[in-house]
Amino acid sequence: MRNVVIGFLGTQLDQRHRRGWRPSLALCSAPEFPIDRLELLYDYKFNRLAHDVRRDIEAASPETEVLLQRIDTADPWDLQEVYGKLYDFAQSYGFDEDRERYYIHLTTGTHVAQICWFLLSESRHIPAALIQTGPPRRKEDGPGSLDVIDLDLSQYDAIQKRFDQQTREYGNLLKGGIDTQSVAYNTVIDRIEHVTERSDAPVLISGEAGSGKTELAHRIYEMKLQRRRVKGRLVQVNCATLRGESALPALFGQRRSHTGLAGSERAGLLSEANGGVLFLDEIDTLGLEEQSLLLHAIETGRYYPVGSDTEVTSRVQVIAAATQDLAAMVAEGRFRADLLSRLNTWSFHLPPLRARREDIEVNLTHELLKAERVLGTRIGFNADAAEAWLRFARAPSTLWPGNFRDFGGAVLRLCTLAPRGRVTLAQVQEEIDTLRASWAKATPDPDAQLVGTVISEPLDPFEVAQMAEVIRTCRTSATLSEAGRRLFAVSRTQRSSRNDADRLRKYLARFDLSWDDIQRIDPPS
Repeated sequence: MRNVVIGFLGTQLDQRHRRGWRPSLALCSAPEFPIDRLELLYDYKFNRLAHDVRRDIEAASPETEVLLQRIDTADPWDLQEVYGKLYDFAQSYGFDEDRERYYIHLTTGTHVAQICWFLLSESRHIPAALIQTGPPRRKEDGPGSLDVIDLDLSQYDAIQKRFDQQTREYGNLLKGGIDTQSVAYNTVIDRIEHVTERSDAPVLISGEAGSGKTELAHRIYEMKLQRRRVKGRLVQVNCATLRGESALPALFGQRRSHTGLAGSERAGLLSEANGGVLFLDEIDTLGLEEQSLLLHAIETGRYYPVGSDTEVTSRVQVIAAATQDLAAMVAEGRFRADLLSRLNTWSFHLPPLRARREDIEVNLTHELLKAERVLGTRIGFNADAAEAWLRFARAPSTLWPGNFRDFGGAVLRLCTLAPRGRVTLAQVQEEIDTLRASWAKATPDPDAQLVGTVISEPLDPFEVAQMAEVIRTCRTSATLSEAGRRLFAVSRTQRSSRNDADRLRKYLARFDLSWDDIQRIDPPS
C-alpha cells in the first residue's frame, strides 16, 4: 500500500530562511514513515514558497512525489469558506483505498483548517487518518516526532448548518428526490438515514408489493457508497428463484470440477457482492434449506463453493425485503427464527400508498417527470383532468392494491396516450374505469362471490351485501325459522306478528330462491 499525505503548506514554518524545523520537509524525511506522495495545498500568494518546498523535499526524499494543489482562500480563518473549499477538494479527489493509504497532516494550516480536516476525516469524506508532527528537542534527534492522533473536536458546532444541509441531502436521496409530506414515511426515512450512516448490520425492509422496497434498497446502497461504508457493488437476487439444485451454485458459486464441463464454473452471488451489498429481495419466498445455508454464510462470511474443498470468504452487508409478515411465518414454521433474528437488527416497514394520500400530488409530479424522460417529450394534465385524477387517487375508496406499481403504470399510460402532450378528462375517466375493473378481477368481493353461488343474475351493490348476509345466516342456522329470528331480531320486537320464517321465505321468493337453494354451494347453471 502506498502512503499518501495531504496537508497545507506551512506559510511560516516552511520558510527556508528560518533555518529551523520545517514541518513539510521533516514529514517526508522520517525514516520510519516513508511517503510515496505528498499533496501539498497552497494559496496563490505563496506560489514561490510552494515550489521551493517541493524542490527541497524532492532533494531530501527522491522517492516522494510532491503534487502542488492550489486552493485560494480570502480568509483562512473563515470556517465556512475553508470547510467549503476542502469539502469540494475531497469530492473531486479520486481516492483509491485498495492501493493507497491516506493521511492528513495537521501540523500546518490554521486552527480552522485543522478543525475542518478532522470533520472531513470523521465523516469519511476524506478516508484518512490524522498525523501530527513536531520539532525535535535537539538537532541530533533527527526530523522530529510523528504521531497518529485522535482529537475530539466535536464541540466545534459552528458548521452545524452545513451538516444539516448534508443531512437533508441524504434524506432527499433516500426519498428519491420527492418532497414527501407523510409523517409516518418521513419518520422511517429519517431513521434509515441514521442507521445507514452508522451501522453495517443487516437491514430488513417490509411492506406491501409495490410500496417501494426495491427502490429504497438501491438508495440505501447509494448512500453507503457515498459515505464510503462500502466499496463493492450492489448485487440483487430474487429469492423466489433460489430453489432446488440451482440455488447453491447461484448463491455460493460452482467450480468446474463439480461437473467437469467447460463453462460450468460460476462466481456466485456472495462472491460478486464481496465488499458491497447483497440485496435479498422477496426473502419470504426462500425455502427452509436455502435459509439455513444463507444464515451460515451471512454470520461467518465463509462458505464452500459447490465442488470446492477450499473455504472462501466474502464480507457483505445485507439488505432484505419481504412482503409477508416474517414473524407470522416463523410461528407457522415457514421461516427460520434464527435467520429472522439475524436479518432484523434494523427493521423498517414502508406504509402503503393508501396510507400516504398527502403524498399523491408530489408523486404524480415525480411520475410525470419519469414519463417525460421515457417518452422524450413534455407532458401535462389539463386542469379538469388533474383535478379528477387527484380526487380519484386520494379517495378513501381507492385502495391502490398494487401501490406505486399501479400508480406509476397508470400515469405512464395516461402520458403515452396523451394527445399533443396533454392528458384529458376523458382519458382520466377511462383510466379510472380500467383500474377499477382490473382491481375487481384481481381482488373479488367476497360478498359477490358468495351471492354468485345461488344467483347468476347481476344485483345492485346494496342487494349484494344484503343477500350475502342472508346466505351466511341461513347456512349457519338449523331451520328457516331460526334463520328468520336471527335476521329480524330487532324488528320482530316491534311487530305484533312474529312469523319470521314467512318473512324470510317471501324475501327469498323475490329472487326465485328457496331454503334448499340457499343451502346449495355450487354456482347455479
